[in-house]
Amino acid sequence: MLDIIKECGDAKRIGISGHIRPDGDAISSCLALRKYLLNAFPDKEIVVNLENPIPTIFNDEAGYDEIKREFPDDVTYDVYFSLDCNRERLGETVKYFDGAAKRINIDHHESNKNGAGDLNVVDPDISSTCELLYTLFDKKYIDADVARCIYTGMVTDTGVFQYSSTTPETMRRAAELMEYGFDHTSLIQRVFYERTYLQSQILGRCLMESVRFMGGRCVVSWLDLKTQQFYGVVSKDFEGIVSQLRNIRDVDVSIFMYEIAGQEFKVSMRSSEKVNVAKIAERFGGGGHARAAGCNMTGNVYDCVNNLSKYIERQLDNLPEEEEAHV
Repeated sequence: MLDIIKECGDAKRIGISGHIRPDGDAISSCLALRKYLLNAFPDKEIVVNLENPIPTIFNDEAGYDEIKREFPDDVTYDVYFSLDCNRERLGETVKYFDGAAKRINIDHHESNKNGAGDLNVVDPDISSTCELLYTLFDKKYIDADVARCIYTGMVTDTGVFQYSSTTPETMRRAAELMEYGFDHTSLIQRVFYERTYLQSQILGRCLMESVRFMGGRCVVSWLDLKTQQFYGVVSKDFEGIVSQLRNIRDVDVSIFMYEIAGQEFKVSMRSSEKVNVAKIAERFGGGGHARAAGCNMTGNVYDCVNNLSKYIERQLDNLPEEEEAHV
């Protein structure tokens, strides 16, 4: 098992990054590790580098205001952690990871099977990178701030413990974290259920304009650049839309897409047990989990949906993997 304290013992400057467009698990795992290391090594320089946009709903977490969002070239690190992603999703901060004396990759995505560091801990059978970190942490360096971050990442990546990635061990660990005394009720309300009025408007529009296909087993909704500009929304305002689409009765796969440049879309997918969307996302250069994955695609909306549909349909029809590979 990776001994994080030992691996960082001789380091003077330690860096931590998660993936581009960071979600709750990426942000919380970075902040949890930062506070954990500061508790063990109060005199070391420990920096979290994350690309904007960073959702403000996590601004109550310890260290949020210390996140670096600009990345000068003349900075090097003795140890650098890539959390919740492979090397390709680090964005601009990949230069710090590549240039570090020691690189450590901790992740739970099945698309990152081998890891990207000198040391790797990748476990796709665990609910979140935050939960994975908790299994690696020495309990004497965990305080309420660390526990709150870990719990937040677990809550967001399991859909408040409703996704299939939630195990009995996940629930036992969540119970242990609650004993640190933070307000878990208000935390869940804030990071999972609470929305701004604008976010609620966008969610409503996406639900109203969604389209079901494949006999109702799939549903898709999208936002083009013009609509995003009209409402003044950015990617952080789209949290939860794809999950709400998946909640529609009899839907096995939900797809939400938003345009990030002309004819280029960020695609998110959620699925039932019948479809492994990670395998589909990997075909288009993305990845994720069996029930939650994403990728970027180019073309118009209908091209993107058609390209995804043929792989979704083959899984729904239970065609063997070898046939699927020849599509």
